[in-house]
Amino acid sequence: MPVSLDVHLLSGKRVSLEVEEDASVESLKQRAQSSLEVGRSRLLNSSGEVLEGTTTIKKARLQSGDALTLHVKQVQLVATSRTESFSGAFAAVLADGSVETWGHPGYGGDSNAVQKRLKDVQEIQASGRAFAAILGDRTVVTWGAAGFGGDSSSVEEQLKDVQCIQASHFAFTALRGDGSMVTWGQLVGGDSQLSNAAQEQRKSVRCIQAASSAFAAILSDGSVVTWGDPANGGDSRAVQEQLMDVQQIQSSLGAFAAVLTDGSVVTWGNPVFGGDSRAVQHQLRGVQQIQASTQAFAAILVDGSVVTWGDAHFGGESGGVQKQLKDVQQIQASNGAFAAVLRDKSVVSWGLPTLGGGSSAAREQLKNVDRIQASSGAFAALLGDGSVVTWGAAGFGGDSTAVRKRLRDVRQIQASAQAFAAILGDGSVVTWGNPEHGGDSSAVQEQLKDVHQIQASNRAFVAILGDGSLVSWGHPESGGDIRAETDRA
Repeated sequence: MPVSLDVHLLSGKRVSLEVEEDASVESLKQRAQSSLEVGRSRLLNSSGEVLEGTTTIKKARLQSGDALTLHVKQVQLVATSRTESFSGAFAAVLADGSVETWGHPGYGGDSNAVQKRLKDVQEIQASGRAFAAILGDRTVVTWGAAGFGGDSSSVEEQLKDVQCIQASHFAFTALRGDGSMVTWGQLVGGDSQLSNAAQEQRKSVRCIQAASSAFAAILSDGSVVTWGDPANGGDSRAVQEQLMDVQQIQSSLGAFAAVLTDGSVVTWGNPVFGGDSRAVQHQLRGVQQIQASTQAFAAILVDGSVVTWGDAHFGGESGGVQKQLKDVQQIQASNGAFAAVLRDKSVVSWGLPTLGGGSSAAREQLKNVDRIQASSGAFAALLGDGSVVTWGAAGFGGDSTAVRKRLRDVRQIQASAQAFAAILGDGSVVTWGNPEHGGDSSAVQEQLKDVHQIQASNRAFVAILGDGSLVSWGHPESGGDIRAETDRA
């Protein structure tokens, strides 16, 4: 017996379709997508519940006159191994809530073992070599390297009512609806077998921050609890009494810096990574925000000045440019250097010259700067007129001479470890830097049209086109080969 159904988009566009009771919901959805001219999407009933594609119209209890919603959602892209120099992978949450993965299997590029469970996915987080997905029912599915959080079987019963997930390089921590947390992954940063006292503390969590092998959580009362590798930020007992009224936390690879309500700063972790700020403690007053390189921190004060600490070679020493650091509005960091945009839209940089710490050669060009993007060893500044200025290690994208004439009307810049990709106003893409890190997109250039967004792993890029399809390039073992001719929309 035929059933007449109205299917509409959130924009108001609608179509009336007639289907048989024994037809699948999937077939109805495909007809609606075709009629409404949209890509992959999710079909919701009048109560807002997602309809399972394999069920029939009758079993879904759909009746003539029912109004259904076709929800077209933006593709979400996440990458593992943003910092490692060899392999990596991507995971894409498609419009219908399913997931596509590609790249090195050992880094999460193969999700076949859990593919049937990856439905109605709301968001995905990535550690160094694994992924964790939150489903619509607030449970979690993980895959990838077990030692990096890819195996959550030991805590599966606890992974319910999960609101969000934070990842360190080696582990994941899930925040549940009651404010409690669940952690899994490698022992450093992933040990969930904490003492009862610590478990009691881990309640009413406001937010979680992660270093490479440790976590720090701000509780609802403004105090902080930490766990993971004690030497690299997992043990905050030495400063615990100072950690009150904490507003925000920033991390380097092996240390944390907390900004308190009064604008002061408390640090802990490995001194090599900025865990000891005693030498500049008297200057850390009126702190507005903090940025971190791999081994140092830079704090912007309320008067626009900057205080730095940590490894001097990685930007922890800014004495040589301190007089220039006035009216600082924003700071960006490569692995070993910082670049600050001043109120007059000029730029000051410091740290390892080989990683972008010296911008003197480009100083005359660095005017009217809107924002800065960084690879591991270079910077790219987007100017107000849509042009781009680069500096730092040439092999990391610091030299854009070969494509400079094409870098016009640039709207967005993304970076892998050693290359950059820029989206132009006409939706095309320009790339430069190390070819093995995505700096050469010539093989897919004809497909890079109507690009809306770009995401990067350590050695590859993937672009989302206007129709929701994906195009990738770069090193195959880092996700640079998605079979670009296949429509994933």
